Amino acid sequence: MSSTATAKQQSSGPVLDWAAGHGPVTGALSATTGAFAVATTGAATAMPPGWALAVGAAGALGHTVVGLRVRNAGRTLATRAASWLVGAGWTTWAMTHGPLTWAALGSLATMGVGIGAAARSSALFEEAREEEAIAAEQRQVAAELSAERRAIAAEWAERIQRVCSLTVRVLGVEMWETGAGFSIDAELPAGGATWNKIAAESPRLSADAKLPHGCTATASPGIHQGRVIIDVTTVNVLEQERTYPTDYSVLSLHTGIPWGYRTNAQQILAYLREQCALVVGPTGSGKTNMVHAILAGFARAEDILTWVIDLNAGSAGLPWVLPALNGQITREDGKPVRPGIDWLASTFDEAMTMLDTAVRVAKQRKMGYQDLLSKANTDLLPISPRIPQLMLVIDEGAEILASSDRQMRKLAEKILEVIRIARAMGVRTVLTALGATGSVLGNLMIRREAKVRVALTGGETEGMDLGKMFPGSRGLRVDQAPYKGAGFMGTPESPAALFKAWRILPNQIRDIIAATSDRHPLLDDVSVKAAGPAYARRWDAERTAWMRDQVVTDDADDSLQDIPGATLRLSALNPRPESPEEELARRFREEIDAQFATAPDPNAAGGDTPPPAGGGLNLSALRGEQDSPAQQAALAALLAAGPEGTGASAIARALADAYGTTRQTVVGWLKTWMQDGTAVRVGEGTKARYVHRSHTSGN
Repeated sequence: MSSTATAKQQSSGPVLDWAAGHGPVTGALSATTGAFAVATTGAATAMPPGWALAVGAAGALGHTVVGLRVRNAGRTLATRAASWLVGAGWTTWAMTHGPLTWAALGSLATMGVGIGAAARSSALFEEAREEEAIAAEQRQVAAELSAERRAIAAEWAERIQRVCSLTVRVLGVEMWETGAGFSIDAELPAGGATWNKIAAESPRLSADAKLPHGCTATASPGIHQGRVIIDVTTVNVLEQERTYPTDYSVLSLHTGIPWGYRTNAQQILAYLREQCALVVGPTGSGKTNMVHAILAGFARAEDILTWVIDLNAGSAGLPWVLPALNGQITREDGKPVRPGIDWLASTFDEAMTMLDTAVRVAKQRKMGYQDLLSKANTDLLPISPRIPQLMLVIDEGAEILASSDRQMRKLAEKILEVIRIARAMGVRTVLTALGATGSVLGNLMIRREAKVRVALTGGETEGMDLGKMFPGSRGLRVDQAPYKGAGFMGTPESPAALFKAWRILPNQIRDIIAATSDRHPLLDDVSVKAAGPAYARRWDAERTAWMRDQVVTDDADDSLQDIPGATLRLSALNPRPESPEEELARRFREEIDAQFATAPDPNAAGGDTPPPAGGGLNLSALRGEQDSPAQQAALAALLAAGPEGTGASAIARALADAYGTTRQTVVGWLKTWMQDGTAVRVGEGTKARYVHRSHTSGN
């Protein structure tokens, strides 16, 4: 009841703005009513008439002074001064002859109409004068256009005439803040000329201007069909390696995710609320780095949860998971750090589980959010930190769609189902591929849904059909982007053009994980219900054991530097005549033979002697031709490390100078030795060590 009364009270009567200034009508009413009130009061109280005349003169003088300060026109000054003087004159006359006579009232009304008309006329004059002043200022700015810009305008008007046979009129030249070039706003000639004619001549214009390699002159539509914008790059920013920006501020799906930068050094954004994305690039083009840059943007977003499928041992997602799982990074407040992605699948079974979960989430959202969709009057689920979007990043997913393998076909069907049914409910995909070929782009669903497209060329021409990747775009050539990480990117908002992805380093990935840990949204309750235990237990130890087993942490290796006696000196194993150090290595091998009864040296005399009964560890590879000297040296290093053990990085560093052995190679050897019992892994995570069997407690 009280609310109804309040509403009636608020809606009754007009609302007056007492702070508003007077217009011609209200000003005239104010002047006449004021004059009448003063005249009536003065006549009743026998006030001297001269006071009214003095007040009017003071008002006229004051308005004239103020008008001069604000530079009003003479007509306006005269109108306002006359209004004061006429009003003061009428008041003086009315005080002496009586304000309530018909003559007084009639003359007052006439005076009010005159003041209103004069005020309106002066206001219109002031508006016209102000507009003329603005126009004059604009003409002055145009006249003061710098000599450099005038020269650019004249040069490019002549060039377009020479190359494109079009006579354009340059309306403006804007220098880019990045210093990488400028934009020309030009008016096309009459007769139906379009901007496409200039765009088609982009290579010739660039050559005629003698632009540096990698710089272009590209045309795009202006503010209407009779205008054209020509962007000219003068600095080749694509040849520069730029690291991912250190500004890890909050992003949103709705405001776009930065994926790289154009030739003008400005960021290019991907809008993925409704679109899927396709990223292609051959080996060595920087595709993996691009994936990490994409994951970095998703990690910074407050309304995105990222699920990653990578059947190549999960390598695309591991850098975003392991630092958090292994406790290698901590937050300033001491709280646990969440992984940079929400789910990682590296096997067929886990990938199918993830995709099945995504389908269930999409279907459950359709049922569970009907009221929300109705209130929002939309058929697109409103994405927010409370209801995040699921972004599925599937490395080499386009190859999965084109595969003939039975398992891969099942996976492909599920990927296509996600793409087909989940757009409105906020589940989208980013697929990668090794090339822009017919097998990759032959799927209609991909061509229709993946409108955000990236082609990283790296100068590779094989398997890069840019015409199929960006249909309708002309003038795109692989040789325009010969740099690693460079290529072409097109979105529904931005036509396909040159761009480059930022270089993102492992230490930056760790920084981003730590900086965005408390920003990642939680899956909404409706979706959690649909996802079930498969999602809730995605980080269980048995499901993440593969992540730990296949990785030998550098922290474990580096910590050995502080252990007395842990430094490995393998110079004795260099391939040259036996020195005292080499004698030590030989004694190590003899100790192995003696302890484990390994097979005799096949190169020694009597090499046809059968091995001992019962067999033993076949370590003859330390002396035979089956294994390399580097592997022999690595096994000796493992033995020399003693009970404290060692790691892959420490062994690789010790062998690097003599053999050039990489850490990955040593990891493979360690796995083999663990399988055949030669080495034993002790500890987990950063405490992991590899110890030779002879130094374990059981021997």
